[in-house]
Amino acid sequence: MTVFHDSFHDSGRRTRFRDRTEAGRLLGERVAAWRADDPVVLGLPRGGVPVAHEVAEALGAPLDILVVRKIGAPGQPELALGAVGEGGIRLFNHDIVTALGIGPDQLERLAHATALEVAERTELLRGAAPPLELAGRSVVVVDDGVATGATVRAAMAVLRRREVAQLLLALPVTAPEALRLLGPLADDLVCLSTPADFQAVGQYYEDFDQTTDQEVRRLLAH
Repeated sequence: MTVFHDSFHDSGRRTRFRDRTEAGRLLGERVAAWRADDPVVLGLPRGGVPVAHEVAEALGAPLDILVVRKIGAPGQPELALGAVGEGGIRLFNHDIVTALGIGPDQLERLAHATALEVAERTELLRGAAPPLELAGRSVVVVDDGVATGATVRAAMAVLRRREVAQLLLALPVTAPEALRLLGPLADDLVCLSTPADFQAVGQYYEDFDQTTDQEVRRLLAH
């Protein structure tokens, strides 16, 4: 069953959160109604971690990260050929790959380089601490917002491979089309807002300064 909340609208004006902490607090209030035993909250670094921290506080649950990276197109790094996540999971946008004429060997090189980045980022942010055990547990995946959904799709695929018992996707703001694509991948879904005129995640935050590695490490150690 999918749970959808679209309740953070202000008299028809554009939805805006003060910052990621406020977004996480409001999201946590909604997620707290989710019935799950022994939940774990996973933030997608870096911007999703401050949001996830507030959700974890609301649930009284442990917080961890799940690192996934977009495979950028050559010369167009913002255009995603796919994504790579922890555990070696790879997802490809074959329409874009074909349209750009990316051959199998080049795609493999790009994916391999991205996988190395994932491993390096995971070690940098989590340090020597092992990842939390997820198999058989209820997991909440949190980001600060979603535009296309490629990164979140990779995160969900990683978690299915890790045999979680129940998977909730929790987001402050999401593009409507991305939400339609992501909804079937989760067991339950909480989203505060899906603006029809969505353009970029940052436009729905008053303060959207980049989350630092130091902040991520601090929140994980909290």
